[in-house]
Amino acid sequence: MKKGLIFAVAMLFAAFQLGAQKVGYINTEKILAVIPEYKSAQTELEKLGNQYQQKIESEYSKIESLYQSYQQQKATLSAQARQQRENDIISREQTVKELQKSYFGQDGIMQKKSQELMDPIKERVDAAVKKIAENGNFMIIFDLSLMQGVAYARPGDDLSSLVIKALGY
Repeated sequence: MKKGLIFAVAMLFAAFQLGAQKVGYINTEKILAVIPEYKSAQTELEKLGNQYQQKIESEYSKIESLYQSYQQQKATLSAQARQQRENDIISREQTVKELQKSYFGQDGIMQKKSQELMDPIKERVDAAVKKIAENGNFMIIFDLSLMQGVAYARPGDDLSSLVIKALGY
């Protein structure tokens, strides 16, 4: 009986403690949409990505032309000349794939440029969220833009506007 009473009191105390904790959420996409630096960084990245993509497509187009020319002349070429042309085409394809990887790969130019432009913005947002969490005594702040399957989020718990205000927008 005594153990049951102690357990009930402990559970009641835990329930009050949990009830005192605050939980909120933000939507990073909504926050970033109002930051002019983010929009300009996106535009710059898109422009750079398009330039690199056009260069890659141009190189593949040249390879396609070489291949078509090879196909037309294949019957008249010696075995050694055919092998040399095939090796040239394969080599060019590999070079373009390496170029594409250097532009768009995991450690590519686009990834590095994205980090260079976006990381300072994200750090400012994170700092604002942390400040709001500490000042508002929030136990947890979720980011709805990262979460899938959120069926409902009470509008009163959305802290996005506070973050936007803390950032000065």
